[in-house]
Amino acid sequence: MKKPKIIMTVLKEDEGYSAFAQVGEYYIATQGDSWQELNEMVLEAINLCFEEEGFTYTIDEIRFEYDLESFFAFYKVINVKALSDRIGMNPSLLSQYTNGIKKPSAKQVNRILNGVQQIGRELADARFLMR
Repeated sequence: MKKPKIIMTVLKEDEGYSAFAQVGEYYIATQGDSWQELNEMVLEAINLCFEEEGFTYTIDEIRFEYDLESFFAFYKVINVKALSDRIGMNPSLLSQYTNGIKKPSAKQVNRILNGVQQIGRELADARFLMR
């Protein structure tokens, strides 16, 4: 058996986060009070699940997918107002999406995702002057 790719869906809960994935015949689910604890619990659950197959995963081998509220709760460093200006979206509307007050359409989700990914590419390409 080839080592399966794992995509965990992360949701922001009233307290903490939950994560789940369907990997072949396995349904893996866990929760944590913080992002750090969730990562630890995800690794433990996945590695226990695939122990008999002899597979061991690291956090870098797991892909996480988020709802908007979970993503912005974890990546608080992303300024919603600045992102809304960048993507041409009303700041109040984007704030409602990121706080789970309103549910965005697929088109709006893609618009937000493209803006976030563009920022990520720019940050990855950033260089500082060495003096």
